[in-house]
Amino acid sequence: MDRGLFTVASAVPETKSGFRPPFPQPDEFTDAEIMLRVKAGDETAFSYLVEKYRRAMVSFMYRMCHNQAAAEDLAQEVFLRVYRSRSSYEPAAKFTTWLYRIATNLAVNHARDTRHERPENTVSLDETNEETGTTLDVPDGSLTAEEVLVRRERLAAITRKVQALPERQRTAVIMHKYQQMDYRQIADVLKLSESATKSLLFRAYETLREQLREFV
Repeated sequence: MDRGLFTVASAVPETKSGFRPPFPQPDEFTDAEIMLRVKAGDETAFSYLVEKYRRAMVSFMYRMCHNQAAAEDLAQEVFLRVYRSRSSYEPAAKFTTWLYRIATNLAVNHARDTRHERPENTVSLDETNEETGTTLDVPDGSLTAEEVLVRRERLAAITRKVQALPERQRTAVIMHKYQQMDYRQIADVLKLSESATKSLLFRAYETLREQLREFV
């Protein structure tokens, strides 16, 4: 993989928000408009999109494959494909819809290619707990050692059960629960109707509730 493609981002000064804007007021432009600048040859516009969405892509890929190294590589591959597709880009859908379609296809293909490998099925110490907002390595004085272990076991069980869902259900749950995407966004990425997406998520959450009853 050509990782040198992404080093251009470091050459553009950062703003207070951490983004490296390709123009004075990036908030005045939609992501699709910025991608059109990439299409026109603006390298700093591409750097801006990489900086803006890299963390979300790594997070999504980690949720999909539960392997940090693979998640980093897959996220890099997403942006490499965005860059390679720049000349044919047309803003027919939201930029994030297009981006997540690329990411989803990559993640699904990776899962199929590695389905016979042993998954990590571990819980990252940097993974934020949905209930407390803290990470597992941050001491919580309100919890006993036993409660910490129970929490860790619960998170590991959730990870395993989500990973075991059918492919499309798993993808929808990760987008909805962890990427905070709404029904319409998920429907657009998966090329489903909004009602079909709601039904897909309903079935997935029902399965998870049934399989995780001991932790509820």
